[in-house]
Amino acid sequence: MSVRHRHTITRLLAATALALPLTLPATPAAAAPAGTPTRQLTDVIPAPAETRPDPRNTFTLSPLTVIRTTPHSTPARQVGRQLADILRPATGYPLPVLPVQATPLPEIALLIGGADARLGQEGYQLDVTRRGVTIRANTSAGLFAGTQTLRQLLPAQIEAPQRQRTTWAVPGGSITDHPRFAYRGAMLDLARHFHTVGEIKAYLDLLSQYKINYLHLHLTDDQGWRIQIDSWPRLTTVGGGPGTGVDGAGPGYLTKADYKAVTAYAAERHITIIPEIDMPGHTNAAQSTYAELNCDGVAPPPRTDTAVGYSSLCIDDELTYQFIEDVIRELAEITPGPYLHIGGDEAHATTDEDYTAFMRRVLPLVGKYGKRAFGWNEIMQVDPATDVVAQFWGTGTTNTDLAEAVARGNKVVMSPANKTYLDMKYDRNTPLGLSWAGYIEVRDAYDWNPAQRVTGVGEDAVLGVEAPLWSETLRTLDDIEYMAFPRLPAIAELGWSTAASHDWESFRTRLGAQAPRWRLQGVDYYPSPQVPWL
Repeated sequence: MSVRHRHTITRLLAATALALPLTLPATPAAAAPAGTPTRQLTDVIPAPAETRPDPRNTFTLSPLTVIRTTPHSTPARQVGRQLADILRPATGYPLPVLPVQATPLPEIALLIGGADARLGQEGYQLDVTRRGVTIRANTSAGLFAGTQTLRQLLPAQIEAPQRQRTTWAVPGGSITDHPRFAYRGAMLDLARHFHTVGEIKAYLDLLSQYKINYLHLHLTDDQGWRIQIDSWPRLTTVGGGPGTGVDGAGPGYLTKADYKAVTAYAAERHITIIPEIDMPGHTNAAQSTYAELNCDGVAPPPRTDTAVGYSSLCIDDELTYQFIEDVIRELAEITPGPYLHIGGDEAHATTDEDYTAFMRRVLPLVGKYGKRAFGWNEIMQVDPATDVVAQFWGTGTTNTDLAEAVARGNKVVMSPANKTYLDMKYDRNTPLGLSWAGYIEVRDAYDWNPAQRVTGVGEDAVLGVEAPLWSETLRTLDDIEYMAFPRLPAIAELGWSTAASHDWESFRTRLGAQAPRWRLQGVDYYPSPQVPWL
């Protein structure tokens, strides 16, 4: 350790002693644990790949604990600052973030590099001894995932917005963890009802706790257009303006500055935003705004009902493709992530021949602007390039077009509507949501295997899972939370945890233990009778 770093630590010790009139043991690292944690290493959601408990090695945070990060690593320091921001309000401890080598203080060490290669880009190793906690990963994404696990290993009171009196004990042992699938997503529909930047950020905060790494934003539909496009300015002011949304109750849109703020906020939590512009159907908001997007040049009236399948862009008109290219170009320019979703579902007003002609012109435009095309599983009927990702949303277990696409090399994100659609009612008495795909209780959302859901779509073909949340019946953040929790953690575990670890009894117990955290966070969750809530 350098002289400068020793002086830094000495000053920290002196400042802490002056600020906190506490009687502390002379050798904190060797002191007996202050309390036995009620949590176990196996209590985490999603379930870790490997756990090795060691009850003799409980670590307890104290006023002298520091957060140490890899020297000269800005990404590690960023994760350290985020962790400190979570831990300080409830503990009241300073928890300084020090980019230094090992300290004599009790510490939480966040280290990038030197991790096991099998951890990949998002895995982590977490070790807890009486001396401290060490999280090591190959990337900052893995390091961030490890801190979310640490967060769940601490008492639920860590989620409180003000100081709590409790023992901040972490159970001893080690965790080696990495995801089953690369893609673990959620979707939020802004078109049927607009959700503000603040609401999207609040949802991102919740998603990140369960190692979700993609948020798919459904930005356009028959009822509203929710993203600024400079070359077609009335899309937002009219198509997303007053009176839009289901029942005319959901106006609003994201400016480009808003969208950039959301993508940046997501990136800080290692979540990638995927924008969706649904086409050639689900386009009434655009067609009612710009008459020239209709084959007869006549704008249809705006629609605020929940019907689907009646709208279609004019497939034979070159203006259609000028419009689409403008939208794709402008959206690609402000999207740092690799994907752009073009929808493609429920195009019932478009003939099969026109649908094929349309997709064969539009899919290459996504690649032209540096993005990888993503679409609902209907796009596989046009035999697209193998880099196009299909999102399966059907309720059945067979799909010939999808199986043939997988045989050619396409990847699939699994979102079967009767398992993952968070807008489906829990039961007939649920005040929000729809039921066309069936009722989805927590066990329904949890008890299925993404690699065995559709014939011909095995483990190697599954990119991951996604839980869509459509907004026909949603209005507020409370509505979002009520429909997403507790089912979203079920989908998150399917995406992250090994198939061998899948166990309903274990999951329902771990899920029930999340309730005190959600209450402290103000999450308006559904108290499913299937879960033993604490």
